[in-house]
Formats: sequence, structure tokens, C-alpha cells
Amino acid sequence: MGERVKIDDWLLEILACPACKAPLRAESESEELACTGCGLVYPVRDDIPVLLVDEARKP
Repeated sequence: MGERVKIDDWLLEILACPACKAPLRAESESEELACTGCGLVYPVRDDIPVLLVDEARKP
């Protein structure tokens, strides 16, 4: 817990929020990806982003 997200930069550049299609950014203090548009926060489990709106949490 509390580890940095381990996703290649090239992959992070092409990932988008499934809800609003805005870019995602890696959260530095947690293993999550946050949407720069709507603000939903998606978990990363075993270095795999779980980009399901039902799995996301609101900030």
C-alpha cells in the first residue's frame, strides 16, 4: 500500500477516463489514477489499471 503507480509513461499518455474521456494522471501518494476532467479515481491492482466506472471512487 502507498506505493507509486508503476505504469509506463507511453501507456499513461494514451489512457483516458471511461466516463468523460479526459486524460488520467498517476496519484503520487497512492496506487491510483485520477481523472483530470471529472475527478474520478481509478484503482491500480498488481500494476494493472482497473478502468471501470463502477470500481472508481469520487474524490
